[in-house]
Amino acid sequence: MNKLRSSLNTIVHIISSLNVGGAEMMLYRLIKQSTNNPDDQHIVISLLPKGQLKSKCQAQVINVFMLDIKAKPFATCKEIISILKRANPKVVQTWMYHADFIGGILARFSGFKNIFWGIRNTHVPKGSKSTYILMKILALLSYVIPKKIICVADSAKASHVLEGYCSKKMLTISNGYDFNSLVANSNNNVRREFDLDDQTLVIGCLGRFHNDKGQDLFIEAVAKFSHNKYKFMLVGRGCDWSNAELVSHLDKYNLRESFILAGERNDVASCLSSFDVFCMPSRTEGFPNSLAEAMAIGLPCVGFNVGDAQKLSGEGVELVN
Repeated sequence: MNKLRSSLNTIVHIISSLNVGGAEMMLYRLIKQSTNNPDDQHIVISLLPKGQLKSKCQAQVINVFMLDIKAKPFATCKEIISILKRANPKVVQTWMYHADFIGGILARFSGFKNIFWGIRNTHVPKGSKSTYILMKILALLSYVIPKKIICVADSAKASHVLEGYCSKKMLTISNGYDFNSLVANSNNNVRREFDLDDQTLVIGCLGRFHNDKGQDLFIEAVAKFSHNKYKFMLVGRGCDWSNAELVSHLDKYNLRESFILAGERNDVASCLSSFDVFCMPSRTEGFPNSLAEAMAIGLPCVGFNVGDAQKLSGEGVELVN
């Protein structure tokens, strides 16, 4: 078990998993930027025993506890309480609905009051009955458990206030970025990897395979025009040839030869540098990381007006409604 050291400022982060995703990457970036302060100690509790970001977090000399709330719910709750009492954190920060619920209740039960919830999505999950019910329960608990509720976007704040969340506790803190790492790569390593010459125009999307991310909408749009001189690249977890659902979308329009499925990668800047145009076909977003990163690279961007995309891109940029 990880040894917890005495620290002036201990922050315990509770999150569902450490798979690569928007919230998980923001957690990693946050703690990475804080490791230069010797008075800070970050502790990460993952409710599920999954996650490619575990080793990255541990490399920052951060205590990481990978638990299993599904297989061992009572033992996991007991372990979380034990970690909290041993760490005696100044702040407990929870990320997303399930962590807000479980982490928030256990932290209050353990006697801690500096609890900060996190809301990372704008779209209220009415398509998932169980998650929607959980969100409505959290709306009631928002008046008594968290000290503050941190929303990733103004649109996320607005939609959750309409669902009954305590508006007085809510504030917006948008995602932060290390722009030094988001520099266009002129070497075109990714283009060479996929045998793309300089004359081929590449239109790409960045994001995990999910209905919210709209890869199916992107494929439908591609099917509507001539694409012999273009290549279309999907980058993100689940965007690979082993994904039967995704491949079936391509087969529906006979588009296998037009698409490159690059899957999950760690070289985001290099992938973006291989694009000529960035597309964001998302049905919903909070504060869209991929759009911000594409803009930082200097790519021309097209996308739907979802979440805080318009706020991010500026009033002079037209987004599709």
